[in-house]
Amino acid sequence: MKHLKFVLVLAVAVNVWECGDAKFGEKGEISPRRRRCLDGSTPRRLKKRERKLSLDSSSSAELCHRLYPRVSCCHTRRTAYQNLHLRDARIFSVTNNTECAKLLDEIKCARCSPHAQVLFHSPDAEEAPDREPVLPKLCRDYCREFYYACRGHIPELFQADVDEFCQYYGRRDNSLCFPDFPRKQSRGPASNYLDPMEDYEKVEDISRKHKHNCYCAQEVLRGLRQSVGIVNCGDGSQRLFILEKEGFVRIVTHNMELVKEPFLNIHKLVQSGIKGGDERGLLSLAFHPNYKKNGKLYVSYTTNQERWAIGPHDHILRVVEYTVSRKNPNQVDPRTMRVLIEVAELHRKHLGGQLLFGPDGFLYIFLGDGMITLDDMEEMDGLSDFTGSILRVDVDTESCSAPYSIPRNNPYFNSTNQPPEILAHGLHNPGRCAVDRHHLDMNGSLLILCTDSSSRNSSTGRILQIVKGKDYENEPSLFDLKSTSSAPPVGGFIYRGCQSRRLYGSFVFGDRNGNFRILQKSSAGRIWQEKALCLGSSGSCSSSLVGHILGFGEDELGEVYILASSKSMTQSHSGKLYKLVDPKRPLVPEECRRTVQPPAPLLTECSRMCKNGYCTPVGRCCCSPGWEGDFCRVAKCDPACRHGGVCVKPNKCFCKKGYSGMQCEQTDHSVGQESREGILDQIIDMTSYLLDLTSYIV
Repeated sequence: MKHLKFVLVLAVAVNVWECGDAKFGEKGEISPRRRRCLDGSTPRRLKKRERKLSLDSSSSAELCHRLYPRVSCCHTRRTAYQNLHLRDARIFSVTNNTECAKLLDEIKCARCSPHAQVLFHSPDAEEAPDREPVLPKLCRDYCREFYYACRGHIPELFQADVDEFCQYYGRRDNSLCFPDFPRKQSRGPASNYLDPMEDYEKVEDISRKHKHNCYCAQEVLRGLRQSVGIVNCGDGSQRLFILEKEGFVRIVTHNMELVKEPFLNIHKLVQSGIKGGDERGLLSLAFHPNYKKNGKLYVSYTTNQERWAIGPHDHILRVVEYTVSRKNPNQVDPRTMRVLIEVAELHRKHLGGQLLFGPDGFLYIFLGDGMITLDDMEEMDGLSDFTGSILRVDVDTESCSAPYSIPRNNPYFNSTNQPPEILAHGLHNPGRCAVDRHHLDMNGSLLILCTDSSSRNSSTGRILQIVKGKDYENEPSLFDLKSTSSAPPVGGFIYRGCQSRRLYGSFVFGDRNGNFRILQKSSAGRIWQEKALCLGSSGSCSSSLVGHILGFGEDELGEVYILASSKSMTQSHSGKLYKLVDPKRPLVPEECRRTVQPPAPLLTECSRMCKNGYCTPVGRCCCSPGWEGDFCRVAKCDPACRHGGVCVKPNKCFCKKGYSGMQCEQTDHSVGQESREGILDQIIDMTSYLLDLTSYIV
């Protein structure tokens, strides 16, 4: 038995020696299976005692030996810092930026890799053997992240754009690259062998082993048509509601299945455009904070109907209220429509129209300038006083005569020059605005951030922090976007989700070309700092975001979703829905899980009893014309019924025997000849009246 073990060991040793004997492969490149340090020496297997000493020596050694725990080119007295040349050490120590410093510390560890000679090998190595490269061959995603994090702090290293930089320092094939070294360690014995990118199939496999700051855009749904936004209703069902430009709202269940029947269908009311830059259509949707009880939702869209059909304007931007069906929680009752606001628009760009509720319970309406000039406003006779403004209204009103009331602390509450609904003005082309639902100070002020154009005809962007009473034509912006692309900013969310701790409290935004950024507050909490948000490729994230960015969304747990489309034509079904995930954490951490509650029908007293009117968001039953009483169960006849008749429907009396007429005012001498059909109709009306009255009493 001992001889057999010896033969097996000898065979394995010979096989390993043959595989690693040649320095170069068939194509003249360094063999990826040959372990060699940067100076050509063989890496050393660390003993337990050396590991403990190295972990206690310095932060650099601790980091590097955590990446290479068993076989390393950096031993106890030979850390990554000591391996750097003087010229490299100067470059690696010039920055005090936190994110860049973290990446530089990681890159130093590449010299400790048992494959350091492969990572630092360059095609020019034979021409300049004494010149060692500053950086190892970086993986594509990591290279782009390093470029954006450090370009402003090490200018001598970044003399080209990101593509040229990563073409020189990155790997263009499937050979070894930094920092993909740890992945074998997550699936078996630690070997420090860098396997190709294709072997890493699922995003869950890399969630604990990613050593860089890229995020993943996980594709969750495809085949969407003209999607412009995505929201949640906050009722515990974890449903998502996707807005389609033509006037449809569709439901995505908690397990990412698209419901066939639309939640809302106002296609016949919505006026939408198909040409590029035409923003007309269904614009926004916001659910009432108490939607689970009152079923109220608010929609903004463009139309050109009814009393606005004739005039100098092109269309009307309308904000309306709807109520979900009492019988089907997955459909809206179109009969419950109530108009809140209408704004005349001349042009088809810079419309805005976003709706959102703040933690204060008020409804915020963000309107663009519509590219309207002063001459246009004079021609339209002041019908567009709301353009370029943020409106704040209170929909929780007891009044049945007005759909909303004005908060008393609005800056123009008592003004005679400005509409009292206006909170601030001076916007041009706002993208999606975001409100921090975890920020509400003692004075009731909110943190609202909006992306916007810098001027009326400019494609350059800015980020505004909305403060009541401000005029953003003259106010400085919170941050100016210096994007090289001409794509307008789309906006985003202030991340308050649970899955990513790194993003918590950050404002995530981007433009239509897919350039993503985040704003984070400094440690002092006063200054916002911008940095690029790196998205991984399909090789590292199992899917990659492709196409034009259409909008952002947020689910009940605060996680961010991105809508994208590879085509701009309205007839295509090329839209996709992505979820932004942090690969450093599990997709659904245990502390982030919530029980899914099935959507329930409305069960409030008003929704059950108010059958001849509509319910306000606070539960008051407002009667339709011809009805009165607490729950609109009493019909009104004007003039009143005579001779003891009963009013069973508006202006329709049920007369006693021997009387007839609209108000039972006539004595009928031919009762016996009265048609049986007429008597039957009156009996039916009276029966329904008594049934309604009985149910009300019960």
